This record gives sequence, C-alpha cells and structure tokens, in this order.
Amino acid sequence: MSPLSYLLDAPDLAPPLAMPHAEKVAGLLAQAVGHTVYPRSLAARNGIIYALVRDEAGKKLCIVRRTANLSRDTRTFRGRSRRLTLEGEPLVIQLCPTSPVNAAALRQALPFLRPTVMGLRRSFGCGDRLGIATPAHARALRGTGIAAYFAQQSTREMKRTRRTPHKVMNDAMWGVFEEGWRDGFGADADHLKTPAEADRCIRAGFTMFTIDPSDHVDNEADSDSPETLAGKFARLPWDALEQKPQDCRRHYLGLNLSLSASVRMSLSEEQLLRAAVKYGRAVAHAAKMYRHIREKMGARPFELEVSVDETQTPTTVPEHFFVASELRRLGVVWRSLAPRFIGEFEKGVDYKGDLREFRRVFAQHVSVAEYFGGYKISIHSGSDKFSIYPIAAELAGDLLHVKTAGTSYLEALEAVARIDPGLFREILEFAVERYPEDRATYHVSARLENVPRAQDLKNEDLPALLNQDDARQVLHVTYGSVLTARNSQGRPRFRERLLAALKSNEEVHYETVEAHIRRHVRPLALL
Repeated sequence: MSPLSYLLDAPDLAPPLAMPHAEKVAGLLAQAVGHTVYPRSLAARNGIIYALVRDEAGKKLCIVRRTANLSRDTRTFRGRSRRLTLEGEPLVIQLCPTSPVNAAALRQALPFLRPTVMGLRRSFGCGDRLGIATPAHARALRGTGIAAYFAQQSTREMKRTRRTPHKVMNDAMWGVFEEGWRDGFGADADHLKTPAEADRCIRAGFTMFTIDPSDHVDNEADSDSPETLAGKFARLPWDALEQKPQDCRRHYLGLNLSLSASVRMSLSEEQLLRAAVKYGRAVAHAAKMYRHIREKMGARPFELEVSVDETQTPTTVPEHFFVASELRRLGVVWRSLAPRFIGEFEKGVDYKGDLREFRRVFAQHVSVAEYFGGYKISIHSGSDKFSIYPIAAELAGDLLHVKTAGTSYLEALEAVARIDPGLFREILEFAVERYPEDRATYHVSARLENVPRAQDLKNEDLPALLNQDDARQVLHVTYGSVLTARNSQGRPRFRERLLAALKSNEEVHYETVEAHIRRHVRPLALL
C-alpha cells in the first residue's frame, strides 16, 4: 500500500508517517497544488488528509479526500476546492486560509491540536511574542520528555504586541500542526490580574491560568516595625480570608514541622505577622480568582499557577509555607507556584547571585511543595538562566516548570541581524530611544552607555550584539514599542518588515530559535 493510500484509508487518526513516506506524499501534493508542503504536518483522520502548505502569499491548510468521501467533516472549512487524480485516486483538494474559522474546525478534526492539562510533569513554557516561533520550540523540545506549553502569553504582553488570546492560541496551534507535534501541549494564560482578563482567555480555550496577585502584596512588610505589622495584621481582609485574626495566630504559632530530613518549619510571632501582612491580601485575591475561573470553566479541566515572583523582595521559605497553607485552607487547587527567589532574575540574562545559596534555599522551597502533596516550583523570568537549570532539575525532579518569553524574540532579532542588517540597525537605534521609558515595568539593569552604536559595527558583527547583556536587555524590554511603532504615514514602522524578513528566511529563524531553546532544555531533559 502506498503512503497516500494508507492515509486515505485511515479509519480514525492515523499514526504519523515515517519521514521518508511523509516526504513522498508531500512531494506528490506539492506537484498537485503548486505549493511547498510541510511533511511533518501530514495528518489523516477518517480518510481525510490534512497538511500545511506554503506559497509566496503565505501558509494555507490543504485538505485531501476521495471524491467518494465528501463527508460532513470538511464542510465547516472555508476554502476553494478542485478535483484531480493522484496515483490513480480521484481526489478533491481544498485549499483554505489559516483563518480563525478554519483553525477552530481543524482543532475539531485533529484532537492533538487542542491544548490540554499537562499534569505533574517537568515542563517548559515557550512564550512567542511574534506568533511564528512554535515550530522552532517544538523542534527544540522533541524527544526531551519535557511537557510543553506552546501557547503562553501574559496580558501585559498581549497589550504591548496588540494580540488577543484567540490570536495567541491560533498561532501556537498552526505551529504545532506544521511541526507535527502529537505529544500534547498546554496553553498558559500568564500573569492574570482580573476576572475579566481570565474570561477572555477562558473563551479562547486556554487550559492553564497563572494568577498574578502582585498588586495585593505589601512589599513594605519586610521592613515594617513590629507595631506597624500588628496594626496591618489587624486590618487584613479577614472576611475574605474566612477566618479571624486569633484563628490565624492559633494555627501557626507554635508550629514545629519536619518538611524534610534537613528542613524544619516553625513560625515566630514576627515571621507570621510579616508573612500574613505581606501576602494575606494576595492570598485572598488568588482565591477569588480561582473560584471565578473554576465557575467559568465548569466541567472543563484546567491547571492553576499562583505567582508571587513579581515582588520587590524574595519569598522566604516560611512565607512560601504560609501562602501554600492558606491557599489550601481556602480550597484553592493549584498545579504550580512561583516564589520570588533570592538573587536577581533580570530579563534576558543569566542568574545573578550566589549559586550555593540558591541551591540551599531552592531545596527548601521544594520541601514546602512536597509537604503539601507535591506541586511544581515555577521559575519565572526563566529565559537564559543557564547556571541554575541543572540545580533546579536535580532538586525538583518533575516538580519543576520553567517559563520563557522574551528570549525567542531576541533570537528572532539575531536572525534579522543576519538576514537584514539595515532593519536590525533601525530597530536597535529605536530601542535605545525607547529604553528609558519601557524599562519601567521590567527588572533590568542595562546601561545605555554600554550598548554599542549600530553604525559603529560591521554587518557581520551585528548578531554578536545579542550576546551582550546590556544590548539584550534594551532589545528585550522594548519589544512592545518596536512591534507597535508607526511611521509618518500611520503604517507599522517595523512589524511588517520584521515578520516578512523572518517568514521569507524561515529556516534561518527556526534554526536560531531552536538552537537557543535547546540550550535551555538540555539541562532539564528527561533523557
């Protein structure tokens, strides 16, 4: 039986073809439709073949079926059809745009394109600010055993890139389809602060919701006097916390627990007050958000992450214990929790801090997670933190989630530096202008005087700028301004040219991103 007939005879979802057979079918289809066909995208279900194809105008969905099999399965797709014969088979081929309508129909046709919950498996989040990096992410993660979150973007990033939750989801799905990834993937609605933000992501089909209660954290609690702490403790929203101050004191004071063979947990009066004042309102907000999401999701399974990483001071181990204990008391069910670790987790550069001290404290955070039944410790601003990956993987095992976002955008710029040096120079000069304002909401320390001037560098030296910490951070935090800037005619100044350069040199882009993400996942891989 030929590979084409094998796919057309598939009674349900056919296993993926081996690459030589996939390439043969892709070649046949390419000759028939006059488009390049992505071999890994080939999938068949109930005798209908689906593939992603590309021509000068962009990418399209190609659907192939026998003329005798004009089933309802393809009637929901929008596109043009024609009849032809391949290998003696009378066929109908339909070419469809990669529109939201066709994305929704394809998810119904191919179950592996629907995001799902990933469970307690070591995992990696792949933020994609341009919406075209998922194939590279899939290549980097294939064969590692690491659970992938290919759709991941925060509300802040969506606003700055002018993308919607549906757009983020669909872009990731087309990338999963293109690369033929069938190992399941998650969709993380990152850093949600309000129920309205959660609702938009629920409607788009996200399966993981990361609650960011940082606006409700009292960062002054670390330095408040005992008298100030006592006053703030008395004024906490005890109704929302569903207990009384005396109940909280009774529960935690005098506690003496063994979290592990080397970690004991007890809270003094001062430690309790600092933890409660610092995180009490954040816990109440997280519980409110969780209950809202649970009600809106209904019977649909979902995962929750609670993130307290965007705070001014580290989360101590007693504070982590307090947050987890209070969340559990309030009935919150969560899959992962992101503390604010010791040391500096600046955007776009490696960890800054004492690695031995990080190891010691990280092990204690893992002990807290294990004590409460086991949930993942989530590392935010996880991009490029190469020095801590081996430590985290060793100590946390499967209870580890790493999030990246801006690093794939930076690798896209490195590819542009090779492809179109003139465009890269323009972007760098613009980023330098925008940095003083755009850095305000990010944890960075880049100094503009350390960033080389683009006009002083030869074309072949431009890609190396992405290895210089100051330049990386300047480019990292200005992505929103770059992607939304307008010229004097009101048209996008960089976005269209940036995307066109990357799409017309797709393999350069993919190879650059893949190599960089592999550096991240290699120390984490379950091989």
